[in-house]
Amino acid sequence: QVQLVESGGGLVQAGGSLRLSCTASGRDFSSYVMGWFRQAPGKEREFVAAIGPGNIFTNYADTVKGRFTISRDNAKNSVYLQMISLRSEDTAVYYCAAGEAFQFWGQGTQVTVSS
Repeated sequence: QVQLVESGGGLVQAGGSLRLSCTASGRDFSSYVMGWFRQAPGKEREFVAAIGPGNIFTNYADTVKGRFTISRDNAKNSVYLQMISLRSEDTAVYYCAAGEAFQFWGQGTQVTVSS
């Protein structure tokens, strides 16, 4: 069992930056694929980025490529999402997820980008 807690969300102007953090409790964090997802009002949850256990493999949604960077620190049981050049359409609740099937989820953190 893994418990995930996100932080770092907030209100930012378009063009600004935010860094989200997700800290996991439980064992074997370093063996999990970690991901970030988001859900905007009235829309389905969508994939944002993922990173493999070894901090080598990463994958991004086309909408965030070149603007968002996912990273992890296995010593701190943490995964991060650095977001730059934020747009109003990035406004959403951002969720951290863990596992091959992303079977573990955090409670989410709100990101609001004002235009």
